[in-house]
Parts: sequence; C-alpha cells; structure tokens
Amino acid sequence: MTDLRRTALVTGGSRGIGRATALRLSRLGMQVIVGYHHDRDAADHVAAELHGKGHMACRISIDDTASIAEAARGIAARYGRLDVLVNSGGSTQPVPANDLDALSDDIFDAVLRINLRGPFAVVRAMRPLLEKSDGAVIVNVSSLSARTGIGSSLAYCAAKGGLDTLTIGLARVLGPKIRVFSVSPAGVDTDFVAGRSRSDLDAKAAATPLRKVTTPDDVALAIEGAITHLTSSTGIVLMVDEGRHL
Repeated sequence: MTDLRRTALVTGGSRGIGRATALRLSRLGMQVIVGYHHDRDAADHVAAELHGKGHMACRISIDDTASIAEAARGIAARYGRLDVLVNSGGSTQPVPANDLDALSDDIFDAVLRINLRGPFAVVRAMRPLLEKSDGAVIVNVSSLSARTGIGSSLAYCAAKGGLDTLTIGLARVLGPKIRVFSVSPAGVDTDFVAGRSRSDLDAKAAATPLRKVTTPDDVALAIEGAITHLTSSTGIVLMVDEGRHL
C-alpha cells in the first residue's frame, strides 16, 4: 500500500536551522529525510528524535553533483516522490569585508559553490520527484546579508544574494506545480559562524526593534508557515531578523 504521508528533504538537517526544521516537519506528520554532509551519527540522532516513523538520514554533499544524484535515486526508491525540499545546507569562512586580498579566489569559489550552486544542483536533481507531488514546496534558507552586504564575508553575501535571485527565477519556471521561497534570517543562535559568541548576538539583537536573538526554531517556524499557509505565494523572501532590516 502506498504511504500517503508527505515527504520532506532537509539538507543540512543534522544541526541548527536544519534540525529545528526537521523536527517541525515531523510534527506535521511528514516523513523527513535528514540530509548531512559528513556527520552520519548526528544525522541518525536527529532522525531518531523526530516524531512518527519513516524518517532516514541521507548523505548529500551539496557541492558534489554525484552525491546529490545518488541521494535522489535513494529517495525515489524508498519514497517515490518528494513534497518538500528545504535547502538548509551551507557553510562559510569568515573574512573581514575590507580585506579584499584575504578573500582569495579559492575561498570565493568554494563559498559560491556550496551556498549558491549547491542549492540549485539539489533543486535540479529533485525536480522530477517534486513534480510528482500535489503542491510541492521549495524553501531556500538565505540570509539578511543578501540585502545588506554585511555578513561573514563578501562572498557569502554575494552567494545569498544570488540565492534570492535564483528563488525568484525558479518560482517563475517551476510554477504552478512547485512554490519556491527564500527564508532570510540574521544572527541566528547557532555555531554556523566560527568565532561568533552569544554576547555578539545579544549586542546586535539589542539594536533591533524586537530586541531578541533569533533561534533556529524561529526560522523553522517561518519555513513551516511558508509550506503550510502561504499557498497563494511564491518567489518571495521572508525575513526572520527581529526587524534588523529596518
């Protein structure tokens, strides 16, 4: 008998925003594929703590097309389709914005490969599975740095700016079967940026209208809302930044 529950892939699902999103989607009754790059134990742990059954960890290195293709084949074999794709996987290498010499070609290329080409490659590979769904959704986890140009590096800002533009373009070409969103946080309380302390986050949060630090679950809630409630929207960027953009 075919399992009619919705299926979601969350890249970068073993920690931070990805883990919080996986938990929320499982509470909605979805079968969640916890995508991970190298830490299988962490991904297995997340899959085990999710609500319900039918979850699994899946290695998917988003800068490796062969790894993505292999993951797509595994998802097709086990689930037959994909209803939700959350592109949460990514990484950064902090470089001061005014130190152009330190932002080498290798660093710049790696940041764009992982944070811009990577999500596109995942969408490209998963499109046939998403098109088998009745009302599929893609959510790209972006960053407020796409708008402000202030972030861990200029390369990261550029990658996220490109991701937001990609979201708009994909929304045009993948509709009406697939809705596409960017969710754009800033200063989330995770270990994503090396060397960033909680006191740094608190200081920046104090200058925002809402005066609080964004949690991974705050971002996951916005992702859930885009999937479940914004059924007449596509190609938009949802900011989850405590009003920092103002």
